[in-house]
Amino acid sequence: MAERLPPKERTKIPRQAMPERDALERAHNFCEVNSGFDLALAEKEAQRCLACADPKCVHGCPVGVKVREVVDLVIEGEYLKAAAKLREDNVLPAVTGRVCPQETQCEGACILGKRFAPLAIGHIERFVADYERQTGEAGLPTPAPPTGKKVAIVGSGPAGLSCAGDLILKGHHVTVFEALHEIGGVLLYGIPEFRLPKDIVQTEVANLGRMGVEFQTNVVIGKTITVDELLNEMGYDAVFVATGAGLPKFMNIPGEHLGGVYSANEFLTRVNLMKAYDADHYDSPVYSCANRNVAIIGGGNTAMDGVRSALRLGAKNAYIIYRRSEAEMPARVEEVHHAKDEGVQFMTLHNPVEFIGNDEGFLTGMRLQKMELGAPDDSGRRRPVPMPGSEFLLPIDVAVIAIGTGANPLVQSTTPDMQTNKWGYIVADEATLRTTKRGVFAGGDIVSGSATVILAMGAGRTAARSIHEFLNTGVW
Repeated sequence: MAERLPPKERTKIPRQAMPERDALERAHNFCEVNSGFDLALAEKEAQRCLACADPKCVHGCPVGVKVREVVDLVIEGEYLKAAAKLREDNVLPAVTGRVCPQETQCEGACILGKRFAPLAIGHIERFVADYERQTGEAGLPTPAPPTGKKVAIVGSGPAGLSCAGDLILKGHHVTVFEALHEIGGVLLYGIPEFRLPKDIVQTEVANLGRMGVEFQTNVVIGKTITVDELLNEMGYDAVFVATGAGLPKFMNIPGEHLGGVYSANEFLTRVNLMKAYDADHYDSPVYSCANRNVAIIGGGNTAMDGVRSALRLGAKNAYIIYRRSEAEMPARVEEVHHAKDEGVQFMTLHNPVEFIGNDEGFLTGMRLQKMELGAPDDSGRRRPVPMPGSEFLLPIDVAVIAIGTGANPLVQSTTPDMQTNKWGYIVADEATLRTTKRGVFAGGDIVSGSATVILAMGAGRTAARSIHEFLNTGVW
């Protein structure tokens, strides 16, 4: 057992860097980029914690992980107890330790960060979760006695899984319905293997199954079964809709119909869920990127996932096309850094105005217009303004449009008494996530629009508390 260092000694320790594989080597395969902390790095980083009496990092975490208690257990060498403490609030710790934007959440609130680099909370979380998985001794909490109440969860992404984990602990029977053939939602189809290995998601899902959560795949709620049928014929006492925002947005410019033009949703689903990245074992239909010029339009994490996947699929040139400057990019700094190291070419302050094709209907180029930044828009970022006479042609063979997603209308269209807003998202009370339909709750991207994994998980926890209260009181 290590002892916590005096406060002055803690601030002398530099933040420990995450080990990562060589950029030139990793750019040609889908193996995970970050290697994770070993015992020495984890303990050294944990020693940097100031042990605040009122840990601001907890308030910065959308699911309320008890960060200080976890860190204390790491310093004591009680790694499995640290993992169990994590799981009290977070059912997917190995996932969030990899894909959370900690820099704007728990680490962004860290007091240490006012004068020094903040505590690497995400790296410690990943270490603890990986240690638990490698020992095979998951510290799963014990559910309460059965209540006899049944809850249906629509969608197996982070919001649905988080809600399921909390409700099963309350003693309710929980069934998660997934439209696709594997459980995990965006964690499986949206995030590449090199950032979030699929076996990690599958392990976390298996842990929920061990706790009693039931999973049903290939069930399209809104088509196979309606929400009304869940509540009436199938006897569910409550429903949580967590279908995400999976409707692709397009640019509505000429040539988007051409072969070789993808939405990010389709491209990443084919690469990840359908395993186009493993061509030796899977024959997934994806237009070949090998020795071709590939452009991804957008500046978020999805765009980074797309362009880095294209590189690994053999692209000759892989471009990010973004209409603002790099400073306005919403992608995580780490993802931009990794993309640059791997050889991605960034064309900022450029915007596509037309896709060009050949007589066979396949993409051959993209007409770009240079942009400059004007006054800030509603997002607070400076508005991109076209520069007259600046158009030019960039030869490309594959384009992936990653400019955001909207609300898939399937569940809403078959549940007419559940209110939606003008953008098609489900209207839910901010505090309780109750919809306008009795017994139906909704949360995550289908309510808020596209957000992060951890914010969706926070919505799942909020929904679980509200559902539990509804099941106990019957009050709507």
